[in-house]
Amino acid sequence: MFDRKKVIIFDLDGTLIDSVGVWNAVDVELVKQIGGGERDGDELQRRRDTLLRERAASSDPYGDYCAYLKEKYASPLPADEIHRRRYRIARDFLENVVDYKPRADEFVRALKARGFRLAIATTTRRGTVDIYRAVNRNMLAKAPLDEYFSPVYAREDVRAMKPDPEVHFRILGALGATPAECLIFEDSLIGVESARNAGIETAAVYDRYSDADRARIDALADYRVRDYGEAIEILKRETAE
Repeated sequence: MFDRKKVIIFDLDGTLIDSVGVWNAVDVELVKQIGGGERDGDELQRRRDTLLRERAASSDPYGDYCAYLKEKYASPLPADEIHRRRYRIARDFLENVVDYKPRADEFVRALKARGFRLAIATTTRRGTVDIYRAVNRNMLAKAPLDEYFSPVYAREDVRAMKPDPEVHFRILGALGATPAECLIFEDSLIGVESARNAGIETAAVYDRYSDADRARIDALADYRVRDYGEAIEILKRETAE
């Protein structure tokens, strides 16, 4: 998996950090506040993922998502107010609840110690990423993003979202690396598709919120790991040889 690799690229939400369920909880509360009543978080996630895939080339896909919620639940609130409200609800979660997945921070430190260059390619908005970088107490205590990752590319840094490979090509250019020298860790189908579209090998990290696409993810990914404990063992074994 790590043979001849120099650059390790990570997705953020659902891959490095345990946050997909948090966003589901945020959207459950949001829909309640805009007049949609009680809704199932997993169902909201499926609708959100579908819309974001369809609007991958949009300049404001999350704004489009909030406009969709307005129409879906016949909310009297303007779409931009729904968007603002979503991030007000999310703020406490993002600062105090979101954390690295178990042993992900240990894996990041082990990669860095072995000389790998680390980068982040996420479809998450810059404002949210900045909370993870500068405010989130859990992540700052374990492995501050700015100490371990460069570059860190967010939604606003590219024209097209995953599965478009633009973000990965930007990282290749920034680091002067070839696709063969890189490995991407992803959890979702659109992430794995983006990696393949860039011609870069992918390791799929298990996340239960991607179970609906599990068969397709497993078929497309070059490697599959249950968790970061397994990834650490692979790293130790391969770099000791």
